[in-house]
Amino acid sequence: MYEEIKRRLRGSIAPVITPFDKNLEVDVKGIENLVNWHIESGSHGISVCGTTGEPSSLTVEERELVMETAIKTAKGRVPVAPGTGSANQKETLHLTKRAQEMGADAALVIVPYYNKPNQQALYDHFKTVADSVDIPIVVYNIPGRTATNLEVKTLARLAEDCKNIIGVKESNKDFEHVNRVLLHCGRDFLLYSGIELLCYPMLAIGGAGHISATANITPKEVADLYNLWVEGKVDKALELHYKLMPLNDVLFKETNPGPLKAAMGMMGKINPALRPPMGPPSEPLERELRETLQSYGLVEQVIKS
Repeated sequence: MYEEIKRRLRGSIAPVITPFDKNLEVDVKGIENLVNWHIESGSHGISVCGTTGEPSSLTVEERELVMETAIKTAKGRVPVAPGTGSANQKETLHLTKRAQEMGADAALVIVPYYNKPNQQALYDHFKTVADSVDIPIVVYNIPGRTATNLEVKTLARLAEDCKNIIGVKESNKDFEHVNRVLLHCGRDFLLYSGIELLCYPMLAIGGAGHISATANITPKEVADLYNLWVEGKVDKALELHYKLMPLNDVLFKETNPGPLKAAMGMMGKINPALRPPMGPPSEPLERELRETLQSYGLVEQVIKS
């Protein structure tokens, strides 16, 4: 039933930021522009309202607006898998059902954050969400943000018992853990890297692609990392992996998406506003961001007289 979407939902699934206008309201036109830019640049899919999209700073109604805008703008050109999870199960169920009603291709559902449920509670939560919809579910495991790690055995139970749980985004620096995901969940289970420096290694062990915040800066290159790998151009993919590393590093020296939005502002892509309590990067990091973007030819170098 889900084979077609499992075939399509591969490669660079761009986790699009949520742009705000000068009044800190959701910039709908900005979302449309970004989604079109990603598709034109070669991104293989779109995700909104994930960590990079600041979902905890959005109301439920705003998250629905962002999801609907992305889905309508994509017009089926690439799959759209919005983030629908939260720390509140009722809210998660509502947003996941709304994503299905809007025509999303899948939903990205995060491990509930802050409340730290045990493994059985996590199983029950995800099974409840999966059973409530027909839409495919990609679980989102990001222990650094949620303070809880979804263990491989729990994920394997979910993959076995819920046929619409088709994959996982692992923002998990434990590379042994992510290897065991495919061992226990099956090699056809979709495994995405959410850690920028693990995008290339994840492909090497059988991953389906990556959901990398850096795609907001260099969508073509992040997509090409996957393209080169599947084309068998391993040396070129490895070269691109190392070429992107300085950019990946600087974007995560402070909490995402602060540096990312600042960089996109320097590129003229968005108004770089974040909603409080998030704030702009420190002045030293601002300078480092600009210098890094200049080194990639993404912004012009200012020549002082």
